[in-house]
Amino acid sequence: MANLPILQFEEKIVETVEKNSVVVIIGETGSGKSTQLSQILHRHGYTKSGVIAITQPRRVAAVSVARRVAQELDVPLGEDVGYAIRFEDRTTSKTRIKYLTDGVLLRESLSNPMLDDYSVIILDEAHERSLNTDILLGLVKRLVRIRASNFKVLITSATLDGEKVSEFFSGCPVLNVPGKLYPVEILYSKERPVSYIESSLKVAIDIHVREPEGDILIFMTGQDDIEKLVSRLEEKVRSLAEGSCMDAIIYPLHGSLPPEMQVRVFSPPPPNCRRFIVSTNIAETSLTVDGVVYVIDSGYVKQRQYNPSSGMFSLDVIQISKVQANQRAGRAGRTRPGKCYRLYPLAVYRDDFLDATIPEIQRTSLAGSVLYLKSLDLPDIDILKFDFLDAPSSESLEDALKQLYFIDAIDENGAITRIGRTMSDLPLEPSLSRTLIEANETGCLSQALTVVAMLSAETTLLPARSKPSEKKRKHDEDSNLPNGSGYGDHIQLLQIFESWDRTNYDPVWCKENGMQVRGMVFVKDVRRQLCQIMQKISKGGCVIPNQPSLKYLVSLTN
Repeated sequence: MANLPILQFEEKIVETVEKNSVVVIIGETGSGKSTQLSQILHRHGYTKSGVIAITQPRRVAAVSVARRVAQELDVPLGEDVGYAIRFEDRTTSKTRIKYLTDGVLLRESLSNPMLDDYSVIILDEAHERSLNTDILLGLVKRLVRIRASNFKVLITSATLDGEKVSEFFSGCPVLNVPGKLYPVEILYSKERPVSYIESSLKVAIDIHVREPEGDILIFMTGQDDIEKLVSRLEEKVRSLAEGSCMDAIIYPLHGSLPPEMQVRVFSPPPPNCRRFIVSTNIAETSLTVDGVVYVIDSGYVKQRQYNPSSGMFSLDVIQISKVQANQRAGRAGRTRPGKCYRLYPLAVYRDDFLDATIPEIQRTSLAGSVLYLKSLDLPDIDILKFDFLDAPSSESLEDALKQLYFIDAIDENGAITRIGRTMSDLPLEPSLSRTLIEANETGCLSQALTVVAMLSAETTLLPARSKPSEKKRKHDEDSNLPNGSGYGDHIQLLQIFESWDRTNYDPVWCKENGMQVRGMVFVKDVRRQLCQIMQKISKGGCVIPNQPSLKYLVSLTN
């Protein structure tokens, strides 16, 4: 901790925060801004008048950074330092430093629009330009005007255009905190590989056999690619002649991993052993892994996109931006001079990559966000004129209003309805909230709660379906998992949960059927929480005695 660059700027940061309501801090990856800013302000008395909130775009970052800060302050996690993510809150009335996802802070503002529990709000990782962070930027700008005397806002980022944000906040100061970076040699491929998984495997093994010690960080697009590459790496490393190179440990890193598996990457390897860390873009800026000397960059990322014309979401593998490529390369220079192997030619980087990532607000459905802003019921907020850092297209806003009108959340004048207000009480996408409300009216709430909880798992529950091996085919033949009775995925998810319920939630049943135990336990907890919310809303509680037909349930979930 003592060597983190941001600590050298502590006095300057505190002095600037004292004199200004809003401060932008541009800190290179590894400068310590995520873990140290909250502690700096805590040391200087800002927790005496309220809680310091630090938002993160990702659940895994909120949890892991909170753990780290609690460890550094030598306090139990969940007391002085805690975290809150969707469906999980580890804070108490004693909590002074609170890490939370940007979505959770937005939900808190529904019941407390002034956010007056907080003396400081730090919007961390703002360069990721998540939809929730962009809305928070507009809301805190409004709050600064109202709560100017007892409220501080810090916007932190590794790559954000500081001047643009400064202008948005009426010329607030911008502090630059350099990271401790060593030179990184960039090595380009001559051409794009046919398979970036196979190319990553070859480059990783070449590094392991030929290069001196230092860990290898490999950027893949998602959990499926990561699992494939981890499996291939394990095979290759085992096949190497004994004594021909150092030992190796291979770790996956993605948001669906249990916390105890995520934290493994922060432990140094044993002597004479190299770590291979195969990660999603979570390791670009959200998490810093010490010891990395070699980076392999596939040049791709998986991104959720929305098409207003079709009303459909898609999860697409797309090219990264120049900013993302530079962030990835910088990960190789934290310990000593490193190397970044880019699996694409220089011409692709120079000519094809966008300069920066497109903000989420310009590529996703705004229905949930518009419903949220409508439910705030603040007279000075006009949805079509809301103060966004980068305004979404009028087509996206009109599409959101149309979606909300179709599901009875707003009326023909755009005013929020009684149903819309009820929907905003549920921490779900508007369509899922509407499903539960309709299910409550029609006598199938219990089943709908199960389906919605399964869809909210945020992890892969079902066994993988890709390229079945002999062993996998045998597993499929032996598996007793329901198949949905021809009614589709929603009914299959319902049947699976009900099968587990009949075993009294036996974890052995999950393992025998290839289901993630932790994921299923999470679903059970989410269902319980949604049931409690619906009991407050509904007339008759959650357990509905009559059993609706599968056809009727299908009509609700489609």
